[in-house]
Amino acid sequence: MMRPMSSIVGRDRERKTLAEVLASDKPELVAVYGRRRVGKTFLVRQVYDQDIVFELVGSHDESRATQLRAFAAALRRAIGSPAPLAAPDDWPHAFEVLTEYLAPLLRKSRRKRVVFFDELPWLATPRSGFLAAFEHFWNAWASTQPRLAVVICGSAASWMLRNVIQQRGGLHNRVTRRVRLDPFSLREAEQLLAAAGVHLGRYQTLQLYMALGGVPHYLAQVERGQSAAQAIDRLCFDRGAPLRDEYRTLYGALFTKPERHEAVIRALASRRRGLTRFELLEAAGMDTGGAATKVIDELIESGFVMTAPQMGHAKRDMIYRLADPYSLFYLRFIEGHRGAGEGAWLKKHRSPAYRAWCGLTFEAICLTHVHGILRALGIHGVETEVSAWHHVAHEPGERGAQIDLVIDRADQTINLCEMKFAEAEYTIDEAYAAELREKRATFERVTRTKKAILLTLVTTYGVRENAHAQSLGVSSVTMDALFA
Repeated sequence: MMRPMSSIVGRDRERKTLAEVLASDKPELVAVYGRRRVGKTFLVRQVYDQDIVFELVGSHDESRATQLRAFAAALRRAIGSPAPLAAPDDWPHAFEVLTEYLAPLLRKSRRKRVVFFDELPWLATPRSGFLAAFEHFWNAWASTQPRLAVVICGSAASWMLRNVIQQRGGLHNRVTRRVRLDPFSLREAEQLLAAAGVHLGRYQTLQLYMALGGVPHYLAQVERGQSAAQAIDRLCFDRGAPLRDEYRTLYGALFTKPERHEAVIRALASRRRGLTRFELLEAAGMDTGGAATKVIDELIESGFVMTAPQMGHAKRDMIYRLADPYSLFYLRFIEGHRGAGEGAWLKKHRSPAYRAWCGLTFEAICLTHVHGILRALGIHGVETEVSAWHHVAHEPGERGAQIDLVIDRADQTINLCEMKFAEAEYTIDEAYAAELREKRATFERVTRTKKAILLTLVTTYGVRENAHAQSLGVSSVTMDALFA
């Protein structure tokens, strides 16, 4: 029977998966992974609460001897021993000792017991011998214990996939359940803030999300009684601000050689429309090949980069975009910021850089919340293909066109979506109306589609009704849809 877990905000699907483990009548090996600060450890501890009988947390860049001493300390806490325990000689010895502790406990238990290895990649360093010893522990003994669940957790998502979930060695097909924890959606972010007594309204919640993203650890530091701008000032720009230097440790904690990953992030942050693979490698100064593919795949699996197909192009021509709002915010505003003082962020509000950032970040957030847009349009039950579209002018006098969100529907209709961040209702003026007409005409001419073409604007507060909006037949989706 599942216990109520009302203290956890969001994560409904993930909580259900983890809770089902306790009701299972077979041994369970559960892999939980996701980027740093996303709440993996908190979720596991909250769901399993009193069911964890042993927990070991890996330490970054520590020796095997140090990790083994940590194991001995963790076992001492689990046993409740008043005296220190001697550290095992190696990991095979450590798992023998752990088995001796668990075996009688499981024989007496009437319910599932949980063993939790947190930050597994930091434990299983090269030449440590941890992974081989863990494989033997699971295959030779743990996999025969129906009252045992072993939960392994790691921030390096790509490492978890490569070395555990998709491994071809001793752990091949051994993971019984996998839980990928992504940053919070806007809806979950709103719920988290509300649970902390922070009620800013959706416009300011969106502004916070545009700067901090959906990382629970970042959002949890927002204080009651402050506006979004004040919170961003305090968290990102004040002297000693907790997120002022977060970027410098973020990628280093996840990847062995973070310089290549950061080069990709910087390249994507510099281009509004995103980049093809060829463009991305060129901008990041990387050669094509397996090493580059690994770096890009790791960033995708860790949730920092997203991809979108280009309508009418092969899969290899997909568009890569930066998916992490905090990384973009850091590179645009925090990096290079000098000094501190109240109102540092407010002073940037009317700058061209601020307006450009608003547009780019709002577009990215819309693309990660497409499900809400589909629901607002009333087509979430219709089979759809979501893509980007880009046309390069080839003839003299011809103009190119770009559409970041094309919704190709099975009901013989296509929505061409434009995303516009504004402080009030968005007004379509004569110049923008002409631009929209030209985009629609270019799209129809180049794609030769016979489907109905609908223009859709996704904005903060909707589109002001005027002659241009009426003549274009524009449909409007507000930011409320992104919170669905």
